[in-house]
Amino acid sequence: MSSSFQAPKGVSEYVPPRADLFYAIREAFAEQARLAGYGYLELAVFEDTNLFKRGVGESTDVVSKEMYTFEDRGGRSLTLRPEFTASVLRAVLENNLHREGALPVKVWTTGPAFRAERPQKGRYRQFYQLDLEAIGSEDPQVDAETIAIAANWYRSLGLTQVRLLLNSLGCKECRPAYRALLQEFLRGLDLDEATRERIEINPLRVLDDKRPQVREQLAGAPLMADHLCGDCKAYHDKVRELLADLGIAWEDTPTLVRGLDYYTRTTYEFDHPLLGAQSGIGGGGRYDGLSEDIGGPELPGIGFGLGLDRTILALEAEGAQFAAKPRCEVFGVALGEAAERKVFTLVAELRRAGIAADMAFGGKKLKGAMKDADRSGAKYAVILGERDIAAGAAQVKDLAAGDQTAVPLAAIVSTLKERLSR
Repeated sequence: MSSSFQAPKGVSEYVPPRADLFYAIREAFAEQARLAGYGYLELAVFEDTNLFKRGVGESTDVVSKEMYTFEDRGGRSLTLRPEFTASVLRAVLENNLHREGALPVKVWTTGPAFRAERPQKGRYRQFYQLDLEAIGSEDPQVDAETIAIAANWYRSLGLTQVRLLLNSLGCKECRPAYRALLQEFLRGLDLDEATRERIEINPLRVLDDKRPQVREQLAGAPLMADHLCGDCKAYHDKVRELLADLGIAWEDTPTLVRGLDYYTRTTYEFDHPLLGAQSGIGGGGRYDGLSEDIGGPELPGIGFGLGLDRTILALEAEGAQFAAKPRCEVFGVALGEAAERKVFTLVAELRRAGIAADMAFGGKKLKGAMKDADRSGAKYAVILGERDIAAGAAQVKDLAAGDQTAVPLAAIVSTLKERLSR
């Protein structure tokens, strides 16, 4: 009989064996971040609500419609994080990481984020992200580096259909004139009242509207790419040259604005065509004014958030076979009470040697214990009975081939390490 309780609607949960894949691809990203010199952060799951209002932008759907905000016992307004960048920047500033060493500060983190959205495949109220940020440098090479880390991760997982969409959103010098031009165009369209209000607050957000009736009217909208200042155009050209040097293909996408207010200059998204409406599996960009927006010093930055949930859906859609580390490589089978203690200590020795090992519990007979061995996914079973103890050897069985050989007890660990390394 199952419990009468269920997970809340829209929560993304993972149990074995799918959870093994979740953990493995997260570890694969940790290795990519380590290779590029990024240190790990562990952050609070909730923050002062004003951090997201000021950082993400009150005109965004994230802040105006989707945040889980509550008042704590002290009367403070707190919000479950809807994204990571504002929290990462807050932590960097609060802990003076930008003053303690060479810039940029290079950090990454992971965990759940929360948005009150209508649940559907690929869109959850509790979802998981990998976040990476480089703070304190305005250099096209840093932009290209962050993109390359994500691209290398997708490639390492075996994904072959990921597309990189690339754009520039200009800077504080060229954005105001473009903003006025865009507003003039948008005011002439047949739009609902809420969208008209958005035109006056942040008109670029209208370009991100996914409704067909709005998309049709945006066909002739002026594009930021056509109104970049000389510095922004040169910066964007350099990013593209660097990506070409790295062999990373991209698609120029002048309508790409993403959903947050803080983006400037380089903006990008990773897209997977097999996922339908929720095809964006990750993305990021530069946010050179965000530090000042949350009360910090002038400190440029760039980073991304990659969706773990949607990456798993993309792997499943492609049928990609990313090999998670096995939870069990060797399974111990004890025949009789005298052998149980010996198998228990042997399993512990195997684990200390770096071999994933498990055993049959509950005094099971040979048939039941061997069923457990097959279910464990182990490559080898170590079978030990009273006669084997007397002979000083155990039976090592290859569970795939069915071959079984006697191996001296003193040589079990070294023998299995050698066989598993082949």
